[in-house]
Amino acid sequence: MIELEGVPELIDPVMVAAFEGWNDAGDAASTAVAHLDREWKGEVFAALDAEDYYDFQVNRPTVWMDAGVRKITWPTTRLSVVRVGGDKPRDLVLVRGIEPSMRWRSFCNELLGFAHELGVELVVILGALLGDTPHTRPVPISGTTSDPDVARRMDLEETKYEGPTGIVGILQEACTHAGVPAVSLWAAVPHYVSQPPNPKATLALLNRLEDLIDVRIPLGELPEDARAWQVGVDQLAAEDSEVAEYVQTLEEARDTAELPEASGEAIAREFERYLRRRDGGGPTAGGHATDGQDGPSGPPYRREGPGGRTRPPKPPRSGGKDTDPGGKDTDEDGESSED
Repeated sequence: MIELEGVPELIDPVMVAAFEGWNDAGDAASTAVAHLDREWKGEVFAALDAEDYYDFQVNRPTVWMDAGVRKITWPTTRLSVVRVGGDKPRDLVLVRGIEPSMRWRSFCNELLGFAHELGVELVVILGALLGDTPHTRPVPISGTTSDPDVARRMDLEETKYEGPTGIVGILQEACTHAGVPAVSLWAAVPHYVSQPPNPKATLALLNRLEDLIDVRIPLGELPEDARAWQVGVDQLAAEDSEVAEYVQTLEEARDTAELPEASGEAIAREFERYLRRRDGGGPTAGGHATDGQDGPSGPPYRREGPGGRTRPPKPPRSGGKDTDPGGKDTDEDGESSED
């Protein structure tokens, strides 16, 4: 029996979860939840027992000093709650941890127990995968669900993926079987610059989450970080003609594939987002921007490149990556964007 002492009655709660590891390319998803926790000053109210779910030889504990006293932080999954103010306040239950090493069914059941006790109305799981996408274009975000009713109601894709999966896919299925509406949001991270952090992918996930649950998310310095990240990757790619040529090939393929997307509906959706943010105070009030692209403030300023200016690995010469029939990446992150 889960007892939640000190947790007030929540308003229209949504659970937002992300897990470090296989489903977190560029640390984009876990960084998004960490951002929400930091911006809204989340209060941790529960932590799962690390002994039950983690292999400490895989995810090692850390030792640190606190006023001269040595303390240990164990790898685990923690839950915090934040209240989003405004005209229609609501609460977010933030789940942030590491993909468990064992007992995944028990792990999901424990999280669902918290969701039930807190009256969670929707579970949103964030993930990121490696894909054949150019860093110069907006980050592709796909929203999927296993529930056909949720897919119709929220205009999402009903997942048809088959193959290896991670904790994101397992938790989504557990929610579906338990009758809890669940959605997965996936960001596609360029495979040729996969090292963390990737603020552009984090920003794209938060923008999509904002639209999905109808809340205004303060973005802080993320838009500036995303622009600086892109400038840094531009510089690194320019240093290698083979990489630059490969990026150009990805750009051409992406632009050709997305020509039908330049529709009135897509433009209207972007314009609605702009109006919503402008009415709420605009970029100066909440640090909002689109997808790390140049905005009204002018071109991006220069910072040091990501990851200490590590050179991007050379791209594969002949495809080099397995894709499913829909063209989605299925290599390191396994699930494509359909889990």
